Order: sequence, then C-alpha cells, then structure tokens
Amino acid sequence: MAGVIQKFVTASLFMWITPVAILYAFNNNLLPGASDMSPYSLTLLSGFLAVISVNIVIAFYIYMAMKEPSDKHKPDPTFLAEAKASVSQPIGEADSSSQSSKKEE
Repeated sequence: MAGVIQKFVTASLFMWITPVAILYAFNNNLLPGASDMSPYSLTLLSGFLAVISVNIVIAFYIYMAMKEPSDKHKPDPTFLAEAKASVSQPIGEADSSSQSSKKEE
C-alpha cells in the first residue's frame, strides 16, 4: 500500500512542479530564444507546453498503474461474500428492505 501512495504523491508533485517550472523558465527568459518571442507567443507556447507536460505525467502514472501486478491486490473476502449475496438477492426482497429503511427515517 505504501508503494501505491508513494507513486501517487510523486505523480502529484510532478503534476505541480513541471508546469510551474516551464512557466517560470519561459517568463524569466531561462530558455534560449524565449527573449526573442512576443509576449503573446511566449504566453501561448509556455501554456501549451505546461498543459502537455501535465498530460505526459498523467500518462506516465497510468502506465505505472497498469504495469503493477494485478494479483498483488486481493479483495476482502467478507466484502466479496456480501457483494455476491446482494447480487443474488431477489428483486422483491431488495425493494422491501429499501422501503423499510425509508419508513425508519
């Protein structure tokens, strides 16, 4: 579980840091050729690259999640038993139980 949280926190940090760094680099002329651009072009290019960078981080996070083995995570057996019981429950019983809960309120 700690590995999943660590991946999520890392991806979240990169989703904040990367676009801010791109915007900072463009606005402070840290990239070669950025000082020769008009303010309008500078804003468009930096904003476009910032959005693209966030999408790349999201795609990388999805790739890492898909790469993780699925047999590593086992669902809770009691939850599965209750879910199977609720699915196999006849419709009439489900309606009466929901009506009785509404009457209790």
